[in-house]
Amino acid sequence: MTISAKTKYCLITNDVETTSLWNHRLSDKTGEAVMKDGMPVLLDAYRKFHVKATFYFTGYIASKFPDVVRMILPEGHEVGCHGLTHDPKQAFDVLSLEEQIDHLQRAKDILQNICGQEVISFRAPALRVNRFTARALEKTGFKTDSSVAPQRMDMFLSFGSKKKLKWLTAPRSPYFTSPDDLAKKGYGNIFEIPVSSFLLPYTGTMMRISPSLISVARSFLALESQLFNRPVLFLIHPNELIEEEIEISAVERRAGNYISYLLADKLRYHLKLKNLGRKAIPLLYSQLDYLGSKGYKFTTANEFYRLHTGRM
Repeated sequence: MTISAKTKYCLITNDVETTSLWNHRLSDKTGEAVMKDGMPVLLDAYRKFHVKATFYFTGYIASKFPDVVRMILPEGHEVGCHGLTHDPKQAFDVLSLEEQIDHLQRAKDILQNICGQEVISFRAPALRVNRFTARALEKTGFKTDSSVAPQRMDMFLSFGSKKKLKWLTAPRSPYFTSPDDLAKKGYGNIFEIPVSSFLLPYTGTMMRISPSLISVARSFLALESQLFNRPVLFLIHPNELIEEEIEISAVERRAGNYISYLLADKLRYHLKLKNLGRKAIPLLYSQLDYLGSKGYKFTTANEFYRLHTGRM
């Protein structure tokens, strides 16, 4: 089987972790709410719109709440890997090759033991990668990555922004990567499926911050998809759909310098509170309704890789 030029493909992807957006920290209580509240909302929406999606789980949430992985299996969704932890101090852009291989193998083993399937798809926490990541993915048997957002311009509001400058020149269509750079085409064996971006990323966060701007970006991406036979890839988190009590009085400083603290910690935290929780649900439905009405075929990263490359 190969990609049909007449078929428009859309990948709905989900990063599943224990991050509390309400309280700007990792929290087991949030992980439980993701399993009990956030994931059922997503699965109901995907069932209604006939979506087959990829869920990228951290090894931590999978080991702590294994049912969060098991619940997607009857629906035919793909289990992907989101690293071992979402702790910013252990992000892939600060880890050595050996450390990345260790994190990936441990997370992959956790996920495969739960789901009983081979896990071949990866997305880095916070999309943070470095020159070792492609080789680490290949060493641990991964086939696809989705950690690059070409021409995305809001990287300064996130951690690892200097390394994300490579996004400005990254290819917009799926490609095999360089062995030393996921943001470049090359002769490596990792197949990059970029997160769709038109200055702003096509993500649940931007959907919530500005529904009007994301609709403009979405229209451009749909036109680009039609003209150049590129898939549309949307990224959302189940923790965006849950309600939590705010328990913090000040935003914890995680960034190394004050400017980064203002942008990546403080400003980003307040932006991410907009339309958070139940208010995000109708916004998600509007995305799925639009994509379905435009005739997109919803597929997983695993299936898209196999269709595009003919590899099993």
